[in-house]
Amino acid sequence: SSAQITDLYKPEDLIGKSVLAVVNLQPRQIGPFMSEVLTLGVTDNKGAVTLLGPDKKIPNGGRMH
Repeated sequence: SSAQITDLYKPEDLIGKSVLAVVNLQPRQIGPFMSEVLTLGVTDNKGAVTLLGPDKKIPNGGRMH
């Protein structure tokens, strides 16, 4: 995935973090990067993206309903 999240997150902040994402999409070229996952987030009024994620521990790969 290619996500514009560097305003609020450092790489070490993301280790072990669960986020919501859509998989099984057609690969898409985003600049020099080939993206195969759509990571979900919400943009604030300054343009910074906050990642969406579960509020408790869940198994990886669970389906959204």
